[in-house]
Amino acid sequence: MKKLIFIFILAIFSCSKDKTQFTNNLEGYWEIKEVKLNNGVEKQYTVNETIDYIEITSDSSGFRKKMKPEFDGTFKTSKNSETFTFKIENDSFNLHYKTPYHNWKETILDISKDEMKVINQSKDVYLYKRYTPIKIQ
Repeated sequence: MKKLIFIFILAIFSCSKDKTQFTNNLEGYWEIKEVKLNNGVEKQYTVNETIDYIEITSDSSGFRKKMKPEFDGTFKTSKNSETFTFKIENDSFNLHYKTPYHNWKETILDISKDEMKVINQSKDVYLYKRYTPIKIQ
């Protein structure tokens, strides 16, 4: 019985640690590096006019907003954002988005402080890299 309780407690702490690791790495500015569509087509992105800003707002939710970087280090954006909730389901870290127009799910396949790989419901895989501003002197 003690063994079972120990395993249960270990499982709870393991899930919490994974969730914290994902959420700590998820926040910030991201730009698309490449997309592999489910039909085999690959597209490389060398220049992005917009980037994604992701912020965690609670233990289980956040938002994503499109930002347009300016040369002076500022960003232009609209007031629109996509809210999401996140959950660990079947050993996957899922983002459940909801807007007035559409609901969808994305699964984070891999994430570090510098890269993130996401698959959507259409089985398209997006590789993001952490955005670093271009500095013009």
